[in-house]
Amino acid sequence: MSNITLSVSALLLDMDGTLVCSTCDVEKVWRLWCQHHQLAPEPVLAMCHGMRSREVIRALAPQLDVEWEAARLDELEMLHTGGEAIAGCDELLRRLPPQRWAIVTSASDRVARHRLNCAGLPLPAVLVGAEDVIKGKPDPEPYLLAAAWLGVAPADCLVFEDAPAGIESALRAGSTVVQVGGNRRLDPAVAAVIQDWRQVKVGDGAGGALQVTLLT
Repeated sequence: MSNITLSVSALLLDMDGTLVCSTCDVEKVWRLWCQHHQLAPEPVLAMCHGMRSREVIRALAPQLDVEWEAARLDELEMLHTGGEAIAGCDELLRRLPPQRWAIVTSASDRVARHRLNCAGLPLPAVLVGAEDVIKGKPDPEPYLLAAAWLGVAPADCLVFEDAPAGIESALRAGSTVVQVGGNRRLDPAVAAVIQDWRQVKVGDGAGGALQVTLLT
């Protein structure tokens, strides 16, 4: 096992599949939604991870009222949330200064906070959710906005992501990306792949920066 050490200003973190084991919950919600509309679930499940429900609906069911259906999916997600925290993230998050990290999620603010509470994770001072942006992942807007709210440059941020849409979003924003989960890089530009947060150590770096060591 080798180490990679990076000096950054802030950490920007995806939530589903990155901090919380919620893949099964997310897929269950989309299957229920597809069943209600008599839609084949396979195309939806292939697209939905890491993306806002609005983008998925526009792409695969444009005949439906996007905002109405997004609200319906929100309610389903509130009912079907029970994921556990990914190993090691609780301890790490509680040690980070609040102004040095943010969550950037395709879930709504309400669903994100509910899911974090259910997983026993601390709530961030900065949370960019589905309703905070005009364009969701893979557009860079969510990560650009999170960096701006923290008052740091996107290029000085380290992003942790698990899904192709989120990785693309962060890379297009100009940030360095660490992939959480998987046996191969989903994008060749990913700096490292980790399986859980026990492989991440954060300390004080020079000039007030965060020194992040990845045990890869």
